[in-house]
Amino acid sequence: MRTSVLKMKSRQRAPSPVRVPKAENFPIVGIGASAGGLEAFSDLVANLPAKTGMGFVLVQHLDPTHSSELRDILARKTSLPVVNVTDGVVVLPDHIFVIPPNKDMAIRKSTLRLSERMLTRGLHLPIDHFLRSLAEDRGPFAISVILSGTASDGTEGSRAVKAAGGITFAQDERSAKYGSMPHSAVSAGCVDFIVPPAAIARELARIGEHPYLTPSAGKESEDGLAPGHELNTLLSLVDKVTGVDFTHYKHTTLQRRIKRRMVVNKVETLQDYLRFVRDNPGEVEDLYQDILIHVTGFFRDPETFEALRKHVFPHLFQDGKDRGTIRIWVPGCSTGEEAYSLAMALLEYIWLHTQKTARATLGNIPFQIFATDISETSLARARAGFYSEASLADISPARLKRFFLALDGGYQITKSVREMCIFAKQNVAKDPPFSNLDLISCRNLLIYLGPVLQERVLPTLHYALKPTGYLMLGESESLGNFSDCFVPVDRKSKIFQKRKTAGPLLTYFSTRDHRVRVEEPKLASELQTASTVEKEADRVLFHRFVPASIVTNEDMEIVQFRGKTGAYLEPVTGRPTFSLLKMVIEGLRLDLRAAFSKAKKERTAVRKEGVTIQSNGGTREVNLEVIPVSQQGKTQRFYLVIFQDVPVVAPQRGSGGRKESGKAKDTRSRELGRLKSELGQMREQFQLLLEDHETTTEEFKAGNEEILSANEELQSTNEELGTAKEELQSTNEELTTLNEELHNRNAELGTANSDLLNLFNNVSISVVMVGMDLHIRHFTPTAQKLLNLLPGDVGRRVSDIRPNVEAPDLGQMALEAIESVSSRELEVSTKEGRRYLLHVRPYKTWDGRIDGAVISFQDVDAILMRHRLDLAHLFARELIENAREAIVILDGALKVLSGNLAFYRVFGVHRQETEGRSLYELGNEQWNIPRLRELLEKVLPENRRVEDFEVRHEFPGLGERAMLLNARRIEPQAGEQLILLYIEDVTNKM
Repeated sequence: MRTSVLKMKSRQRAPSPVRVPKAENFPIVGIGASAGGLEAFSDLVANLPAKTGMGFVLVQHLDPTHSSELRDILARKTSLPVVNVTDGVVVLPDHIFVIPPNKDMAIRKSTLRLSERMLTRGLHLPIDHFLRSLAEDRGPFAISVILSGTASDGTEGSRAVKAAGGITFAQDERSAKYGSMPHSAVSAGCVDFIVPPAAIARELARIGEHPYLTPSAGKESEDGLAPGHELNTLLSLVDKVTGVDFTHYKHTTLQRRIKRRMVVNKVETLQDYLRFVRDNPGEVEDLYQDILIHVTGFFRDPETFEALRKHVFPHLFQDGKDRGTIRIWVPGCSTGEEAYSLAMALLEYIWLHTQKTARATLGNIPFQIFATDISETSLARARAGFYSEASLADISPARLKRFFLALDGGYQITKSVREMCIFAKQNVAKDPPFSNLDLISCRNLLIYLGPVLQERVLPTLHYALKPTGYLMLGESESLGNFSDCFVPVDRKSKIFQKRKTAGPLLTYFSTRDHRVRVEEPKLASELQTASTVEKEADRVLFHRFVPASIVTNEDMEIVQFRGKTGAYLEPVTGRPTFSLLKMVIEGLRLDLRAAFSKAKKERTAVRKEGVTIQSNGGTREVNLEVIPVSQQGKTQRFYLVIFQDVPVVAPQRGSGGRKESGKAKDTRSRELGRLKSELGQMREQFQLLLEDHETTTEEFKAGNEEILSANEELQSTNEELGTAKEELQSTNEELTTLNEELHNRNAELGTANSDLLNLFNNVSISVVMVGMDLHIRHFTPTAQKLLNLLPGDVGRRVSDIRPNVEAPDLGQMALEAIESVSSRELEVSTKEGRRYLLHVRPYKTWDGRIDGAVISFQDVDAILMRHRLDLAHLFARELIENAREAIVILDGALKVLSGNLAFYRVFGVHRQETEGRSLYELGNEQWNIPRLRELLEKVLPENRRVEDFEVRHEFPGLGERAMLLNARRIEPQAGEQLILLYIEDVTNKM
């Protein structure tokens, strides 16, 4: 009843969800947990201050068939309002919102939206679902927190938050009941802070006050980060370390990444961050990796891949097996999802087409996908082709079964698909591109580049494509000034085809200056305006006065049409072509070939006048001219072919038969002149053909001689290869011997390694070995507890660990020992007061080089205790040895181990005849008394004592004596039990 009352009061305290207009920009924290998350949630919210300026949204894996008491439990842990989410509630600062059972949740414009629970291959991933929407909605104001739980939900969501410029947290595995979810996020490299829940709350409070996440931060201008000098200096440091110049990347993206690093490293101004970078060289690499974060995924925008299947793939395969290898390039491939998606889409298209047509034609066409990026880290992940289960949430079960192999912790792309993709490091802004490509998928790369880089990259992509190649851009990208070089194929999916009449973009490769200063936008705008006016004026003059002309390359392939050329060219039947000789009308072909050959050979302009052609049932005369055109700095030569009609001279008016007769005579004269001219042209063309034939014959003779010479060289090479084969056989035998030696050496190394491992496992001293970079290499088991280490800490910096001893910075001590090549020694203690002697010595290799440091802890208390114990043993031995009464030490078999001086003196015996013998055999067996034997045999097993046992006997040399015997068990060291026998002569006392 009392519990019910408490729950009722708690429900009465709960604020009702209030729908209010969207507040100004403020951080929203998405907190995800699964098994063991209740304790972590409670610990986190209990340590949150009342005012952080943040909204908190809790996403927990809940039982879909039962109601949740999570809100009531958390309400008792914090003073912040805790609200059960209903559809349409707006997130408010300093409020906690809890997901209801059996729902998925997303956020859009600060409003929480609920939907029916969805399963992906049997898995429920509500945390990833919410965090992805949070990253898209809040951008740099998104914060993700992954707490205790199993599996990997939250990893992909945290990756999206970090890519959007947000901050990411994961619970320390040691404080989590179930560490799988935090471990998965940390292993993916998308976590900024790894701390327990209470520390997460403190960090959130600190971040809430950082200038980066204040409401005014979202209103900064593009240049509002800090003075340009510091920004340029920072980018210069990145360029110096990584070789990548980010100067012309979009400044908004750079600002977001730099500010994010400032939050993570707890600095508030760019000047402070610049000093931090100079003091911590590793931060440059961290900033570099942050700048390169791109959001990607498999089959991103499925409608785009559908457009490829519909508009592009049929054209790639239309020539069948004779078309050669299909070449595809994916610049900015990140971790490879886009490249692999294209490979899978192509394979699916091939299989589907083969099944429909019952032919294996497409299966014989190879294709190769080149994927490039400037991040070696991303390329390494892409080559491995291993992805978490959460990252494959959008992959259908059929594709998963066909293209992936299930491994521990995720899935790997099958080897056959991985071999179709070649991953290489390349900077598309400055490195040479691939060529002769059928398709380029450059999605969501240009959006990160500024105008200067876009003007440089787009001509590169244009150059890399075949004349009929395709270019695919992201939904937020455009061709800009290069739209006239491409034909839209699917505007919605941003798929374009290279315009067939467009030659190489000579203007952009030769005359365009890509180094336009971004600091002079006004001048650039004026130049652009002037250029536009100039182009329009040129266009008007061009269409009015420029004669019909064509630009061709050395193979007489048309590169550009200029003026009205329809009167001189006509399309041919069959496949379209840009060969000038095939398109020019019949009457011009011979003269054009002759003029072009002469111009090419003599490298001078050649003009042909009065070439007669058939036109509209009559004849007309045409003048044509071929002019070589060279480009400065280029070896390729082009030719300008100009066509001009010869003006028709109108006949003079007159009358009479005499004039008509003169007209006929003039006509015959002109016809005779035309025939003579054609005859001369034919002779000239025939002479050119003869010269070409003679040249070709000489070239064939020279080629034949070269073939004969090459044949002789091949025979000589064959003989050399035979000799090399024998040498290789000899080398192979040597390698076999060397391999056996290496095998033996490897066995010895294995034994030495096992010895070292056993030494580490059994030594009682805590030892940690670090490299020159202060990263942990090895440590002993005893060091694991003392220094709070885990097996996974191998590879971490020693400065990052938190030992259980109160010691100074171990990393700094190791660095001093390495630099000074001398040892450091210091006494330290644990929180419990146990003392240790800390030694830091340089690590020396077998050849004397310094390669790190060795840190050891020696237990001072144990040493002192051992020393005191040794002194006590020595003192006891001295007391026994110098006692006035006879004392004997017996083992468990009642054999004499030793006796003191008084024993040997009283009974007149020697050590040699006493030690090692049974007590009952000494003397004339005076100690062989049944009752004494019975008492002594119970001393060790039952820990009994013999008290004042009297023995009267006639001892040799002493006469009749009365002796009192006392015995007890002693343990001189662990695991050893002996009998101390004390013999007192009481004859004179009785």
